[in-house]
Amino acid sequence: MDSIASISAIDVHGHYGVYAQLKKSALYNRLMTGDAAEVVRRAAAVNVGLTIVSPLLALLPRFQANAAVGNAEAARVVAQTPGLKQYVVIDPLRPETYTQADEMLRQPQCVGIKLHPEEHGYPIRDHAAPLFEFAAARKAIVLTHSSEQNSLCEDFVPWANRYPEVRLILAHIGCGWDGDVTHQVRAIQKCQHGNIFADTSSASSIIPGLIEWAAQEIGAERVLFGTDTPLYSTAMHRARIDHADLSDADKRLILRDNAVKLFGSKLG
Repeated sequence: MDSIASISAIDVHGHYGVYAQLKKSALYNRLMTGDAAEVVRRAAAVNVGLTIVSPLLALLPRFQANAAVGNAEAARVVAQTPGLKQYVVIDPLRPETYTQADEMLRQPQCVGIKLHPEEHGYPIRDHAAPLFEFAAARKAIVLTHSSEQNSLCEDFVPWANRYPEVRLILAHIGCGWDGDVTHQVRAIQKCQHGNIFADTSSASSIIPGLIEWAAQEIGAERVLFGTDTPLYSTAMHRARIDHADLSDADKRLILRDNAVKLFGSKLG
């Protein structure tokens, strides 16, 4: 275990900022909140060397967030915070975020695009065409929330197959609006070009055997380490992979090597 614990992990799914869900209690929102410095502190404590974040300001409150304002904040905060890189958030209901993303993807701290159909309130099937066309033209990596009713994994697959230039990360292995923990894995099995991945950031990752089953079904090379920090415990997610019933080689892939291969020089 010492050799695995010594791996400087890359967290491909993080956030920072104030959690602000209007239907949640003040305590719940406070517990889910963490500024950039706190996100880095929690990561460093368990040897997560890099966290790729999107700002909660761009996503919350649900249906009310201004993604463009959040993106501008993140460009400033991430550039000033060692240990972080960022996704630029595109909300197709705010066309200005396309223009903003085109500019920010050229900046060294910005490594990809983040989509959240649930928080922004649109069905992905109604907006996938322009989103994937935009991402494909820039050979972009896209991280998306999945698989609730606006973000069904099955609705992403045809577009990932049509645009192999896009590398798509389906967030939250085990997340499913219907209680089905297989959505992300089944979507990857329908992928024609090897350009769909999934991350471990779901609370469902604590189900014994789920991450191991996913790695067996799709190969550990399609599984990326993610935590959804500060919403969830970075230490918990790190321990889940460190102590998984997987080979050391597979743990290394999940914790770091897959992300290095996927993002390449963008992580420099």
